[in-house]
Amino acid sequence: MNTPDSLNTESKNLFNLILKNWENLDDSLKTKLIKIWRVLTYKWQLQILMNLPFLIWWGLDKSITKVHQFDMYILNYLHLPNWALSLIGFGQ
Repeated sequence: MNTPDSLNTESKNLFNLILKNWENLDDSLKTKLIKIWRVLTYKWQLQILMNLPFLIWWGLDKSITKVHQFDMYILNYLHLPNWALSLIGFGQ
């Protein structure tokens, strides 16, 4: 039987694991990774900002059944033709 002392909760937290690995890196490697991250985020920041609301809504749709039911209600209320439903992935 596991006791609270025997369980290692630090390694289960993904953020703490990433932070621990980041702190163990050399300074030269940290600066290179920061430069790469800045280039990527500079190039993609507008794309990330534009897609973030859709990503959040997709996550809510997958995790909360009420949001999915609302989406299906809206699709049924619009009376879209079958070809349009198949284009957005709801075709039969």
